[in-house]
Amino acid sequence: MSRRTAAAGRTRSCPHCRETILESAAICPACQHHLRFGTQAGTATGPAGQVALRVAGQFRRDVADGTGEYSVVVVIRDTDGTELARRVIGVGGLAPGEERSVELSVELSAPVKPR
Repeated sequence: MSRRTAAAGRTRSCPHCRETILESAAICPACQHHLRFGTQAGTATGPAGQVALRVAGQFRRDVADGTGEYSVVVVIRDTDGTELARRVIGVGGLAPGEERSVELSVELSAPVKPR
């Protein structure tokens, strides 16, 4: 079975959730819907990739004097420090004693074009 490689970084829109995803994705990393069947999808982005970064944490509002607010922001920069993308992933409020958890992962894989 011969595989042709796609141009690295090419994107498309997920037909289910409309998020911008990699063209080589067999499963949408946003909504987890299958986009192609019959492929060897080792990860959500394509065949056997690697997790280059995984960060997880929690934050809570301990102060008893009212609610607080939060913004979750992700910034991607290139080698020179030039900002390539900045996205607000989520915002909200926290009452005293409430907690939220956040997980960020970066998965690397070689792009594979469908047959």
